[in-house]
Parts: sequence; C-alpha cells; structure tokens
Amino acid sequence: MYQLSLLVATLVLSTWVNASLPQADPQGRPLPSLSTMLKEVNPAVVNIATFSEQQMSNNPLLNDPFFRRFFNIPEQQPNQQPRKLQRSAGSGVIIDADEGIVVTNYHVIKDSDEIRVSLTDGRHYVAKLLGSDPELDVAVLQIKNENLSEVPLGDSEALEVGDFVVAIGNPFGIGQTVTTGIVSALGRTGLGIEGYENFIQTDASINPGNSGGALVNLNGQLIGINTAIIAPAGGNVGIGFAIPMDMVKSSVEQIIEDGEVKRGQLGIGIQDITVDLQIAFDLKNGQQGVLITGVAEDSEAAKAGLKPDDIIVAIEGEKVISTGNLRSQIGKRKIGDKVKVTFLRDGKEKSLRVKIGDPIQQSASSGNLHRLLDGARFENNTEGRGVVVAELERNSLAAYSGLRPGDIILGANRLRINDMDDFREALRRDDDRILLRVQRGRSSFYVVIQ
Repeated sequence: MYQLSLLVATLVLSTWVNASLPQADPQGRPLPSLSTMLKEVNPAVVNIATFSEQQMSNNPLLNDPFFRRFFNIPEQQPNQQPRKLQRSAGSGVIIDADEGIVVTNYHVIKDSDEIRVSLTDGRHYVAKLLGSDPELDVAVLQIKNENLSEVPLGDSEALEVGDFVVAIGNPFGIGQTVTTGIVSALGRTGLGIEGYENFIQTDASINPGNSGGALVNLNGQLIGINTAIIAPAGGNVGIGFAIPMDMVKSSVEQIIEDGEVKRGQLGIGIQDITVDLQIAFDLKNGQQGVLITGVAEDSEAAKAGLKPDDIIVAIEGEKVISTGNLRSQIGKRKIGDKVKVTFLRDGKEKSLRVKIGDPIQQSASSGNLHRLLDGARFENNTEGRGVVVAELERNSLAAYSGLRPGDIILGANRLRINDMDDFREALRRDDDRILLRVQRGRSSFYVVIQ
C-alpha cells in the first residue's frame, strides 16, 4: 500500500512539474525534481540590503576649548563625514528584465538612503526607488538591465487551497534559500499587518529576510510576494503570508506610470456581518457579506443606486466575506473602473454597475477607517502634524463621544499621529475601542469611542 501511494504521488508530481529535471534512483526509476524550474527562477530572485547615513556624534565636552587644552586634545574636524550603516536585509523579484524592474516589500526599503541589489551570480547594483505603496507593503525598484532574468507572472486568482507553492528568498541574510509547501488558505484579512489585506497563507517556510521574495507555483510563475509570518515562538511555525500577484500587479503598474498609487472608493461606510446582524436582517444562518452603513452624497455609490442597509455579497462575481476583503477587491482596481456589485436588499439579490470614484470626491464617509468612525471624515492637518476632523454627522458615534469638526487628532490608541497613514495604522490596533488624544484650540484631552 505504501509503495502504491508513493508511486501515485510520484506520477502526480511528475505531471504537475512540467519543467522538472528527470532524475533517477539507484534502480533507475524516475524521481520528481524542481531543479529545472528553479534554474530558471532563482537568478531573478535577488537579495536586498539597505543603508542609511548616520552623523557621528561627539562628546559635548570636546566642544569646550579649555577641556581640550587641559587634556591636550587636538582641534576637532569641523565637517565630519556621516557613517553609512546597514539597516536591513530582505529579498526582491525581477519581474521585467528589459527595464530592470524589481518588486519588494515597502518595509524592506523604508527610510533607507541607499538600496543595493545583489544577484545570485555575484553582481551588485545600486537601485533606484521608482515608488511605493505602503498600504499594500509594496515597493518598486529599478536596476541596470544588464543580461537580467525575470520571473513570469502567474494568475493568483486561479489559486486553490492545496496547490503546491515554492518560496524563495534570503532568510536571516544567509543567502538564497528555497522552501516548499502548499497554499494553506486564501483571502486572509483582519490580521492588522497591512492596510489592504487579502493574503495567500502558506506553510512553505518563510523567515525574517524572506520579505519581498517570490512565491511561485510549480510552473515557475510568480503568484505572490512573501511579506509576513506569525511566529509566537520567535521562529517559523508554518504560517506565512504572501501578497497575491493580482494586487501587486495593479500597484506596480500605477507606480511605473505615475510614481504613486491612487486608490478609488465607492463612497460607502461598511460594517462586517455579525451573528446579531444576521438575526436583525433576517439573513440565512452563515450568510456572509458586508453591510452598508452609509452612502456619501453625490458619491458613485449613490449615483448607482446603492443604499444604507444593502448587504454587498460579491464584487465581479467574487464573494465578499469581510470589510477587509471588500476594501482589497476595490483597492486593486483603478479609479474610473466599473465593477459589478451584487447585494441583498430586503432579502432579494440585486446587481448594479458602480464606478470607482476618486477618494477626494468620495471622502464623506470614514467607514473604511474604522467601523466606530462611520459618519466622520478626516484629513491631513495642513498646518502641522495630526489629522483634522473635516466633517461629522450629528447622529454618528464619534459625535456622541465628543468629537467636533475642526478637532485635531494628535494620538490614537497610544500612538503618535502625524498623518492619515499613521491614523490608519493606529486604528488597526483595536476593533472594539478607540482612544483619541484631541487638540481643540489651546486645550487637549482624550476621547474614548466604543
């Protein structure tokens, strides 16, 4: 029975791995191998090192001329050269050999002054940062296109749980490493790792340093960018996450074209469907979707006919299971695109074509920030740090809790707030309660929303 199972597994793997190198055991029987596929892919997976300049600090006593004279210390050099320090190591993937385009994680290159890319053949390049998408944790680099290799892009939407995958990267800076596993789950959201989450979960071993590396299928096609792990014991426990390539591709295209990513919105406030809401709306047991809690005036959603209390169940035929999932599905599309929105209204399923609008025009609702902030709109403070309460509905929970238009949010959930990016990051720390430090005129105080 064991020999039969082994034979079946061998035949299946041999069929799937079209590019595998036929090898043989001592008896001459063929064995499956990933080596041929990896010979094509490995040269396009790179190591990334980042550096920052740090000004050398002197002991303040050395600024005292009497101290220097007493101890016979020579005069200081007025202009000391800054010291360059390596900050982090990670991985990246060449996706366009002709243009030298490399994709990696934003957190790998964040706040760096210099980015160096190393290839498996020993070549090194100083990379140019073309742009980044911090909310998706993606950055796009460019290096000299000198006889480079690239990884062909795959269709991450075609993935299924149980598909075999291969992770390639530079764990702990030890050098390029290959690990294998399967797709453990799809559409993972609500982890608080990134602003837009729709992760591929895999048990292929991913460790620190693998960030920005490749997750490929057995045909050597890039289907994800490795980005994070859950490691309660400090090491790999078989729970790793990759950003699906369909989301990465959308960001990369915008960065190359415009140097930045602009995400559109529908102009709605949304909330996850809980058991209590299932009962309140007479939904079937186990019904998934996202409840529309508000629709901004003159938004594309309002123009199309969406209303509060509608329950979105699918976008372009793809099921919507959570607010994070909906945000990811909308976020990977461009402003101006039209999507088919399937929803429940009074128990009946309906569909509408809704245009994805400019976020500046669709900003009357902040339901995408946090469910407790529905009915409030925030903007960056143009006169300093923090975010400003731009609009506030009278019957909103934020208004009842004490916020007023014009208030400046300087802190949220015990984190300092400089801008909207910081605000979003802080709000992800707690789904049931928000602690805000507010400045109003010359006074400051705390507001709790729960």
